[in-house]
Amino acid sequence: MKPTHIEHIGIAVASLDEAIPYYEKVLGLECYAIEEVKDQKVKTAFFQVGQTKIELLEPTCPESTIAKFIENRGMG
Repeated sequence: MKPTHIEHIGIAVASLDEAIPYYEKVLGLECYAIEEVKDQKVKTAFFQVGQTKIELLEPTCPESTIAKFIENRGMG
C-alpha cells in the first residue's frame, strides 16, 4: 500500500514560546491552535502546510515522553 498523504508531523521542542515565532516569522506559517494534553504531559501548537499539520510538542514535566526524547536525542 502506497501512502497517499501525511496527516501530521510531530516535532519535539523545549519551548513553544521560543519555537512558535520561528515557524511564524521565518517559515511564514500561522499557529492556529495551542492546547495542553495533560495525560500526555505535553503542550502542543499546530501549523497547517497544505494538507499536512505540523505539531510542536513541549513537555510540561521532566517525566514526560517528550522530555525524555529531548534529553536523549535533542529537539526535533
